[in-house]
Amino acid sequence: MSLFWLRVALCCYAVGLTYALVALTRTSEVLSKVALHAAYLGMVFHLVALTESVLLSGQIALASVHNAESLLGFLIMMVFLLVYLVYKTTSPGIVVFPLVFVLTFVAATGQQPFLLTSPGMRTGWLFAHIAMIFTGYAALFLSFVASLLYLIQERRLKSKTSMLSRLPALEVIDEIGYRSLLIGFPFMTLGLIAGTVVAEAAYGRVNLLDPKILLSILMWSVYMVMLYTRWNAGWRGRRAAYLATGAFVAAVVAWAANYFSAMHRFVQS
Repeated sequence: MSLFWLRVALCCYAVGLTYALVALTRTSEVLSKVALHAAYLGMVFHLVALTESVLLSGQIALASVHNAESLLGFLIMMVFLLVYLVYKTTSPGIVVFPLVFVLTFVAATGQQPFLLTSPGMRTGWLFAHIAMIFTGYAALFLSFVASLLYLIQERRLKSKTSMLSRLPALEVIDEIGYRSLLIGFPFMTLGLIAGTVVAEAAYGRVNLLDPKILLSILMWSVYMVMLYTRWNAGWRGRRAAYLATGAFVAAVVAWAANYFSAMHRFVQS
């Protein structure tokens, strides 16, 4: 049944995908509200699917590609809705909805029961590691989305075009990106610490030369530099947007390392 609920969630997210495609050319207040309510409903079904998968397997951790993508899609949508509750704008949905739809679609077409690569890894530390790292990824993605919207809005204002005219003011977009960083960095940091505990328990050591671990540290370093430049150097606007894009690229590379890491590899489901 978990796969059924996930596919129901996918249908709800399809409404958001439609909104994203329409919003590129024109605005629609009605479609925006419908997409928002569909996103809420999709999250409910998505949560049911994730919960049922855990209960049926009796495990709290996931190592398969499809389960990981499903959880990441859910967390991205959750962070997006938190942004909406604060700023009352669905503009990030132009990028968020398509990505969440794709992640959920991939998971819904090949999801299998939650898998673990080692019995010794079934601990609360592993659950904390996965939950916090994925939340950090989701927040970092929202920061990246805000950076894209900032650059688009800045260009739109300069060229005086009507495309994407419902975007918020530049100051609001910049604040969304900044607060997303503030939310994501502690989760990413604590997630890496929990991952270190898991690695020590499972393997007796932490191999810093492992691609996933090395790239994760690099991603965290870029993340920290980005926050430092905003706190102390006062970087805002375009420079901050470019830096957020760089941090997102580093996150994508670190995520891709899950496919070839020796200590931290996805199970092909």
